[in-house]
Amino acid sequence: MTEPSYLDEPHTEVTYLTAEETPTVVRVTEGVAPHEMGGIFDETFSALVPGLEEFDVAATGPAFSLHHRNPGATMTFDVGFPVDKVLNGELEAGGITFYASKLPAGRIATISYFGGYDGLGQAWQEFMKAVARAGHQPQLPFWEVYVTEPGPDVDPSTLRTDLVTLLAR
Repeated sequence: MTEPSYLDEPHTEVTYLTAEETPTVVRVTEGVAPHEMGGIFDETFSALVPGLEEFDVAATGPAFSLHHRNPGATMTFDVGFPVDKVLNGELEAGGITFYASKLPAGRIATISYFGGYDGLGQAWQEFMKAVARAGHQPQLPFWEVYVTEPGPDVDPSTLRTDLVTLLAR
């Protein structure tokens, strides 16, 4: 397994592609307030990266969050990595239970956003408006792929996050 092909190059314009189903290992979250997301991500990646190694499962691409409903006061999403094989059962690491899941197959729209995470809300609004103007109907789930790994020495303006939404047929 390799990382999803739509991640090869950044998409500066909304791009329509067909995605293949991709096995993943995720932490399932429900009812997360927006200000809690950073902590959830930090806990997840701190536990999951060594947990995958322990279970002889390899990440095949960058981290992502897969959203199962539109955000409101709280969010419900999975956070994890695409992996090279389907996890058999659950993975316990760092006091967190991780599960086998998948990024869905189907027709998608995607665009690459460059900037700090605080600009993602606006980027999503503009992306979804462009998809609708082009005559497509987004459907759940939608996901963010964190192509650039954040860090204390990374300029936030250089962070690449790919926005992806499944499209209704």
